[in-house]
Amino acid sequence: MTSPVLGADGQELDQIRLLGLGAVGHHGVFEHERVEGQPFGADVVMHLDTRAAARADDLAGTVSYADVADDVAALLGGEPVDLLETLAERIAQAVLARPGVRAVDVTVHKPRAPLTVPFDDVQVSIRRRAVLARRPDGGTRFVLALGANLGDPLGTLREVVGALGHAPGVRTLAVSPLARTAAVLAAGQAAQPDYLNAVVVGATTLAPLELLALGRRLEAEHGRRRDEHWGARTLDVDVISVGDLVVADPVLTLPHPRAHERAFVLVPWAQAEPGAVLPGPAGGLVAELADRAPDRRTVRWLAADWLSGDVPDLPAAGHGVDAGAGAR
Repeated sequence: MTSPVLGADGQELDQIRLLGLGAVGHHGVFEHERVEGQPFGADVVMHLDTRAAARADDLAGTVSYADVADDVAALLGGEPVDLLETLAERIAQAVLARPGVRAVDVTVHKPRAPLTVPFDDVQVSIRRRAVLARRPDGGTRFVLALGANLGDPLGTLREVVGALGHAPGVRTLAVSPLARTAAVLAAGQAAQPDYLNAVVVGATTLAPLELLALGRRLEAEHGRRRDEHWGARTLDVDVISVGDLVVADPVLTLPHPRAHERAFVLVPWAQAEPGAVLPGPAGGLVAELADRAPDRRTVRWLAADWLSGDVPDLPAAGHGVDAGAGAR
């Protein structure tokens, strides 16, 4: 399994390798294997981003390989199973439960398997990916929220919708009307230009982290800078939902943790996809969530057909509205 595993930034992930783990287990289809037991081994390769942990020199930012080794040994010597395939799968799922692990390669060894010919070892090797790194079998619906209030917001959003329509693994199903919204500011934050916002509904064969990477790449291509938290921006691409996934992860939380209270997401989305439902414990019918959103009063329509031609009443650069405490 030498093919690389890529992170949300499109770069190859780092690896933590645990090789030659072992324990006596009672796995196998024969009665004598269950009674007598025999040695089993495992090699585990975890794919994750270790850069933050390296900068901080802090174990909390990575995975404790000692804890993983204990988990693997417990499974090797624990509840018997018939197949090495089952044992490898259980080890993989235990490792993937560790925060930050995007994929894992597991090889299980059975050097004393009951064969009648000379051999050195029997091995089963698998690769499993965490749900955020796993590509769906078919097209999965997704929702992206687009926003911009610097540069040429209308031109930028038009270019982004076009780019999404040509991105490999992405199919655009609906594009919302364009909304003009007042910037929702944190306490004490300087006023910003109004935003242009839209929502794209589509289907994808990309993994959620690949969809996130696509959004980040589009932001970078349009000059997005992250100098100020909740600051003005040339482009914002937020992954709102991917299928019905509910995942709490520091890199990508699904659905977006504040989507249920953001009218500048909910109002356009409800227009693009009537009857849409936001998944998760804070979710519900998008149209109803939009009506209850605290920033509902800051949203007004600009145009339903905005991808070409003139759009009236565009926000003038530098003329934002202080909408009080809050955050985009």
